[in-house]
Order: sequence, then C-alpha cells, then structure tokens
Amino acid sequence: MNNSDRTVTTHYRSQTFGVWAPHKEKMILHIVYPDDQKIEMIKDHSGYFKITIDHLPEGIRYFYMPDGKQDFPDPVSHFQPEGVHQASEVVYHDTFCWQDSNWKGKPFRDWIIYELHVGTFTPEGTFEAIIPRLDELIETGINAIELMPVAQFPGKRNWGYDAVYPYAVQNSYGGPNGLKMLINACHRKGIAVLLDVIYNHLGPEGNYLKEFGPYFTDKYRTPWGNALNFDGEWSDGVRDYFSDNALFWAENYHVDGLRLDAIHAVFDSGAVHFWELLNDKIMQWAERSGRPCYLIAESDFNSPRVTKSTECGGYGFTAQWLDDFHHALYVLLDAKGKSRYVDFGSLEQLAKAYTHGFVHSGEHVSFRKRKHGASSAGISGDRFVAFNMNHDQVGNRVRGERLGQLVDFDKLKIASAALFVSPYVPLLFMGEEYDDPTPFLYFIDHSDKKLIEAVQEGRKKEFAEINPEGEPLDPQAIETFNASILQWDKQRSGHHQLVRKWYQQLIALRKTHGAFKNAKKDSTVVTVLGEAMLVLHRQCEKNNHHLFCLINFSEQEVEYSFPSLTEELRIYMDSKDKKWVLENGYHQSMPATITSAATLRLLPVSITIYIN
Repeated sequence: MNNSDRTVTTHYRSQTFGVWAPHKEKMILHIVYPDDQKIEMIKDHSGYFKITIDHLPEGIRYFYMPDGKQDFPDPVSHFQPEGVHQASEVVYHDTFCWQDSNWKGKPFRDWIIYELHVGTFTPEGTFEAIIPRLDELIETGINAIELMPVAQFPGKRNWGYDAVYPYAVQNSYGGPNGLKMLINACHRKGIAVLLDVIYNHLGPEGNYLKEFGPYFTDKYRTPWGNALNFDGEWSDGVRDYFSDNALFWAENYHVDGLRLDAIHAVFDSGAVHFWELLNDKIMQWAERSGRPCYLIAESDFNSPRVTKSTECGGYGFTAQWLDDFHHALYVLLDAKGKSRYVDFGSLEQLAKAYTHGFVHSGEHVSFRKRKHGASSAGISGDRFVAFNMNHDQVGNRVRGERLGQLVDFDKLKIASAALFVSPYVPLLFMGEEYDDPTPFLYFIDHSDKKLIEAVQEGRKKEFAEINPEGEPLDPQAIETFNASILQWDKQRSGHHQLVRKWYQQLIALRKTHGAFKNAKKDSTVVTVLGEAMLVLHRQCEKNNHHLFCLINFSEQEVEYSFPSLTEELRIYMDSKDKKWVLENGYHQSMPATITSAATLRLLPVSITIYIN
C-alpha cells in the first residue's frame, strides 16, 4: 500500500470495532496501516464480534478476517479510500467543524427539491465542486437538493444504485469530509439536503456481506437478484444494519431527510414491517435531537399505507413520489408517450392526479393485467412529491433524452407550470430549470469483465423490447459518462435563459401566493372541458386567495367562461405573452385583469395563470 502521500493525524482515541457474523466462530481484526497487526475479537450472544483498542489515530486502515482466513473490508465501513475491494478506514466524525448550529430545517411542504447526480453535476464531479453552484440554485428558487446515492460503489462513475457499502461515502466524490463540507455550505445558505439511499438490494461488485452473515435470502427475489433477509432466521442483524444506517446519516452528516429507493422491493412478513421499524427509529431520533429527518418513499404500491402513521398500521413515511402525476401529464404532451404508459392519456386522469393523487386506485390496469392501487383522495398534498423529470424518467430512455428534447417549447412551459400549480411538493431534475440539452445516460465503472458484459447485454435486451429504434450507448465507456455532464454555460443565453426565468417566476408564485399554504387536495377543483382544456382552481379560504390555471393542450383556440367572481383576478403568467415567446414566435396578450364573469379565448398549446 502506498502511503507516501498521507498526512499524519493528531486525533488519537479509543476505538471499538464491531462486526455482525453470527455463523462465524472466529474473527480477526487486521490493521494494515500505519503498522500491521492482527487482533482476535470477542463474540457476544447476538453474533457480534467486538474489540476496543486504545490510542488509535484517525485514518488507520483495516480488514476483518472471518474465521481468520481472508481479508475483507468492514461491512460497516465509513470510508473506502481505495475502492470496494481494499482496506476500510477509521473516521472520527466529531472532528469535523460544523457551522450549521443555527439551521433548524424547513417544513417539508415548503421544499422545492432539486435532484442531482454528484458525478455529472459539474465537470469535477465532486461534492466540493457543487458548492459554488449553490447560489445559482438559490437564484432560481431551489431550497432543497436531493443527492442521488453517494454510498461507496465500484470505480469512479455510477448512478449509485450499485453501492455495496451503505455507510461509506464515495471516495471519488470527496469522501466523508467532502459530503460534510457540502451539507455545511447548504445549511449556511438555507438549503436542505435529502440523500437517496437503497435498502432493497446491494450491487454485485465488492459485495462481501455473504462472507459475514445471512444478509440475503432466496425466499424472495428482486429485479436485482436475491432479496435482503428482513424476516428470516437471524434477520434481526440485517434489520438493525439498514435501519441504523438511516440514523447514521442524520447524526453524522446532518441530512434533513432520506429518499428510500423502491420500497416495494423490501419483503417482510413479520409483525413489525422493516419500514415501520425504520420510521419509528427516525421519529424517536428526531424527538431526542430536536431536528426533523423526513423520509420519502419511492413506491410502486399506489397504497395510502405508505404515508399512514405506524400507530395506525402504516409505514409512516413523510411522503412518497407520485409517478401517476408524471405519467398522466407526460402522455398528454408527447404523443409517443402512450407507448410507454399505455394506461394513461386522458384529461380526466390528469384531473384525478391533481385532486386525488393516485390515478390508478383500484381500476384494472392493462400493463399489470390486474387491478392496481387504492384511493389516496384523503391524503394531504404535501405527502406527495411530483415531478416532470427524475433520474429514472430520463436515464431509462435509450438516448437519455430530457423532456425538452421530446416536446417543443410551448409544451415545456405547460409541463413546468402544471407541476408548480399542483398541491404537491415539486421536484426538478438537475438542469431542468434551464432546459439543459445534455442527456442523462446509464453508466458504470466495473472492473469485472463478466459483470461488464452482463450489464451491456442486459441493457441491450431491455431496450430491444421497448424501443426498437436503436441500442443504448455502452454504459462502461467513459464517453457515455462524459456525455452526461451538465452544460452550465447554456443557462445564460438563448431560450435556456428564458426557461430559467420562467421557472424563477413559477417558484416565486409557489412561495408567495396564499393558495399554496393550503395542502388539502379537496381545495383543488379541476374542470375538464372537452378533449382540449383543463381548468385548475386553488384557493385558501382563510385569506380568500384564489388561483386559476387554464391549460389548452390542443392545437386549436378554445374558449373558457369564468364563473361569477367576487374578487378581481389579475394575470400572473401567460405562456403566449411576448415576454415568454421565442423570437418571431406567435404571441397574444390575455386581459390583464378580470373583474366579473368573462369569456377568454385561449391560444393553442398554452397555459395562463390568474390570481388575486
């Protein structure tokens, strides 16, 4: 091991090492830096091996040797400085100088979330390189960022869902200190941080958990192989391993919340479901610490149980992603979208997405060949996260196209405004705020040739079935990764600058208008007019604030007659106003105010917002 470039630390203390390996008779702690020594550990009745060593410097590197036979990294490693196959490094978290003591967080209902991938957000691809960009996000109106997974994965480039060390921060992004520096900076600037974590599977390369204990089961299977053992023999250790991970991020990295990947792929038939356990642990931690930590689920269930409290038999999540909103809106904007989402396509479904949440709430769904979902009509709007784009919606296209490459500028304006007038917490995908043309492709950096070939062939097969237009780019190629790096220079010129101003004004409306203080979906009234137009009315009766959003999806002019009004309405945004139209584009001004019942003619493919 080359340690010539390492600096000598001044932090020394006692360190307790512990690893769960209930089926092993012996465990050796093998310290390999700064000197080489092997120390036998002591096993307790629950299957944990432990040993405390005095006067150890921060930065020592070590392995564990199950049954004293072979070196493996620590399953609970906090840092893998040389990658997934090499030694783990001790991290003393309390030596970092936090400067966010005044940060009290933000109510989740007020979040404007911005999902980003650390590796492609900047050319440098590090946590530290994100910090200079925070002011630009603040200018747009962003107040929360969601980091795609940053737990240690193989190589230097990956979406992060192939991570194999849930407690270790990716070395190529800047490791533990880099992440802390970013969160520190975010909190000082008033930005919350949400971290994407995966508790439903682990990646294949560097995954040595089976060498320690019964982490996996063949009782269930996921799309990624054997499921994790949350309800079988010795599952207590697995349940603690992952539920304590959530506490780890909150305590040591000050994260404001976690986004839980594909919760439907966690199987648990026990009396207390794993998600109940995790949410209860986080709730208790929040009460002790005085800081909230929100938990957001990605769920395919379409079930109100996800956000129902654990006391009432639910999983207890703060909120869940609302895919149905995306599908219902997208298919109306892109005719080709019907081939991807065959069960969507009507204005009535978008209306239901606004007023109820789940579009599929017990109906027969042809894609699933069965009935799917349950009603979410009574669930508050701030228990859902809605979006037009996220890493899946973009990255799982054969060419990684963003919405701006699939629909024209008029439809892009409709999509963004339709999202921000919803009763849901909005999420943007990095670059969306200025219509970045960069694709977001699927990329990996494995070292196992057979695994690389398997991933390459798997992607080809997947897209051959759903998109016969061409093969995906090679996920292992560095060119695929480089093609996904944002083009920040675009945002200050041309239509990109106009898009950014459009988003700024939408977000300003979201933050200031009284109608958005009311998250109850039953205060959102949606009227469908024929096959072309949707009218959304939101109100906050407490302050008598009203908002009307008129959307014409058709290529024809349509008329709308307002009901009798007791309050004067003024125009806030009109996508066909000259200021929001590209040079030489057709434009027409709508009435600036409406004082009584009036009839308006709406231009084709347009969206207009009136408020009082």
